Amino acid sequence: MVNQNQEENSVKESPDEKTESEEESKAESENDKGRKREAGESKGEGGDSKSEAGETEDGETNKTEQTEPEESLDENKSESGEASQTEKEKDSQDQDNDTESHGKDQVSTVIFPSGDQSEILNGTNAQNGAWSTQASESQNEKESQQSSITTDQHGHLWKVCNATAGPDYIPCLDNWHAIRKLSSTKHYEHRERHCPEEAPTCIVPLPEGYKRSIKWPKSRDRIWYHNVPHAKLAEVKGHQNWVKVTGEYLTFPGGGTQFKNGALHYIDFIQKSRPDIAWGNRSRVILDVGCGVASFGGYLFEKDVIAMSFAPKDEHEAQVQFALERGIPAILSVMGTKRLPFPSSVFDLVHCARCRVPWHVEGGKLLLELNRVLRPGGYFVWSATPVYQKLPEDVGIWKAMTELTKLMCWDLKAIKRDKLNAVGAAIFRKPTSNECYNKRPQNEPPLCADSDDANAAWNVPLQACMHKVPVDKSKRGSRWPLQWPLRLEKPPYWLNSEAGVYGKAAPEDFTADYQHWKNVVSNSYLNGMGINWSFVRNVMDMRAVYGGFAAALKDLKVWVMNVVPIDSPDTLPIIYERGLFGLYHDWCESFNTYPRTYDLLHADHLFSTIKKRCSLKAVVAEVDRILRPDGNLILRDDAETIVEVEDLVKSLHWDVRMIYTNDNQGMLCVHKTYWRPKETETILSAMM
Repeated sequence: MVNQNQEENSVKESPDEKTESEEESKAESENDKGRKREAGESKGEGGDSKSEAGETEDGETNKTEQTEPEESLDENKSESGEASQTEKEKDSQDQDNDTESHGKDQVSTVIFPSGDQSEILNGTNAQNGAWSTQASESQNEKESQQSSITTDQHGHLWKVCNATAGPDYIPCLDNWHAIRKLSSTKHYEHRERHCPEEAPTCIVPLPEGYKRSIKWPKSRDRIWYHNVPHAKLAEVKGHQNWVKVTGEYLTFPGGGTQFKNGALHYIDFIQKSRPDIAWGNRSRVILDVGCGVASFGGYLFEKDVIAMSFAPKDEHEAQVQFALERGIPAILSVMGTKRLPFPSSVFDLVHCARCRVPWHVEGGKLLLELNRVLRPGGYFVWSATPVYQKLPEDVGIWKAMTELTKLMCWDLKAIKRDKLNAVGAAIFRKPTSNECYNKRPQNEPPLCADSDDANAAWNVPLQACMHKVPVDKSKRGSRWPLQWPLRLEKPPYWLNSEAGVYGKAAPEDFTADYQHWKNVVSNSYLNGMGINWSFVRNVMDMRAVYGGFAAALKDLKVWVMNVVPIDSPDTLPIIYERGLFGLYHDWCESFNTYPRTYDLLHADHLFSTIKKRCSLKAVVAEVDRILRPDGNLILRDDAETIVEVEDLVKSLHWDVRMIYTNDNQGMLCVHKTYWRPKETETILSAMM
């Protein structure tokens, strides 16, 4: 049972302490209290245990954010509030030792719901035969187309990765051994994924001077320079207000190539150009191609819009890393030879502001890929020089684009000029029926074969063809989703009565899953995990099913990347339908993101499945790579896997905030520290 005799361990802080160093101490003190409670300790003698999620003196619980001092504890002065790395290492080791003594059967909050909701939890390993997986979809589609290391007390061996990319190492994008063997880079093959044969088990180093990331929303405007110490974009794009170096900060004035005077004005300009875009109502989930530092997506949050922004890891140094450090969604990707890792017909709008993609070449193959992922009736907003300049090259591109979009049956709804930024935008709309396709004198671009699976997206080669629009009113894509936020809670109209992932009728399954995660988040995650949610901004659900976990976090100032593993039921279209976003991924490989880009990772019955196919240690090394220091991992799985992962993260000197097992089900919450091994391991495939 829970110990109730630890009141004297609570550390109190004076309410009028304002300096950065004092606030840092306060935050660490609160984290310590939260950890001890969740490891099995709470206030004794009938005292109330106040959770880190913000329980007030009156006993009311703030389930969104804690009240923070006027100035962020990270921002007031240079490094006055930062403990040295040596101190952080010592703290993490002390915390690790503290938590080892707590029993695995201790818990102070509702971790597993009872009754009907426990059926959902126990059913998380179900692989219902009615559901296809991305792995099978993509494999079928492709076929149809044609270490030496330092040992710690836990027995695990770790070294720091020695790679050319250093602290920015991304295994599947920095595989120079594979890149050098490419016969061509004409289609950006060198920017695509080339994963090493064996996933690395080394640990990526921290940049010198790394600090805890600045909190949202201040992070939208400035980040610590030493966290992303790259100044090239500031030199090249400074006059366009992308990013500037300001002392120890990198600052972001909110501009871009096409909106030097700010993203908000540009966002309003787009809606005035086509009012039924209706940001935050009709248009909720958008794709931003070639995003730069993602200021467009960053300011769309004010309109209740989420943007999946992407750009390649290229000469525009660290643009996606800047976006993620700012707290704005972004992934590393390129429009090259393969489909994007998204289902068909899921984005309400696709945006390209001077994204430098040659849409008109090779039969429009790349624009046809946007057509695949754009909803019928969705908009393509193209803000580029061919729209508004009369240079010979621009005139030629505009002519080619006009011809191509007409053949694709896209309707040009508006061409408008933004006088403030001296740019223009063309707005096209994808058809909602096949009538135009059927009237074309020639089948060019061709319609895809009926056997072509539009949803297959994992390593599937691009084809220059268009998929028909669904006409059956019971099928996905035949109707526009409900307006936001209604679409979040209601099962999609096309989710039929066949069995869902957990065995109930799919609409009932969807509703039960949502209620399950609302209960878990409100009763457990927010109120007693030792997590300071005011520091959480970038969240990843590593095994999203219906997106219920992300939906339950709706009222927090966070965004969630929902990942549907390729060997799980293909539920990603449901996630998009409810106004959330995500992508497909194989967790036996590295994720397309820079190191240190997520504040919280959530994995529900994922690791027990992964370890059947690949090294659990390599997966934990990848978790360490993408999780920020001071970030948290919440793991729910079978008891055996929980114990295995606990052992691995302890060997990384992570702080165990909670561990709980019951009836072969378990839960683990751990806090990543700043610890790094002292020895190195050279990754030969990652050396230029």
